[in-house]
Amino acid sequence: MAKVSALMIAPPAVFLGLATLFLVGMQRENPDELPSSIVGQAAPPITVETLPGVTPFTDADLRAGQLTLVNFWASWCGPCRVEHPTLMQLKDEGIDILGVNYKDVPANGAAFLAELGNPFAKGGADPNGKMALTWGVYGVPETYLIDADGTVLARVAGPVTQRELTTRLRPVLDAARAGGGS
Repeated sequence: MAKVSALMIAPPAVFLGLATLFLVGMQRENPDELPSSIVGQAAPPITVETLPGVTPFTDADLRAGQLTLVNFWASWCGPCRVEHPTLMQLKDEGIDILGVNYKDVPANGAAFLAELGNPFAKGGADPNGKMALTWGVYGVPETYLIDADGTVLARVAGPVTQRELTTRLRPVLDAARAGGGS
């Protein structure tokens, strides 16, 4: 009987391992999106500065007994303009949205809201990106769905388009509402 060398087994084993990793990676909802480490955890601390014309919010607003969205946005962000109509729709549906103006000039943020409308129940500025860092934000826009007790239920990296609302946020919103989260 011929003896099988480890050198003969290694290449197919490595190939099989890489193929498995690629297959698992392609099964994610958005293979380009990095996973969030805070989904399923308590929402990180709120550390915002005042944004002109917007009522500031605190940690207590995330644990106020209702579903809440936290949206990181900026006036210089093109995709933030794309998602704005969807945020206005969610506001009209009665969803509280807390806005965090990320690394922006406060006057520009205020002008953005004056031009397009303000979907935020409350908001604030994160001029140095410190709050965004603790939340794991790696680009704007980025939106988090928080339950009534302050637990992060979901995250959308990129604009909340109608597709993202329908396929990702709405099912989690509906499930949380059915479970008494609103």
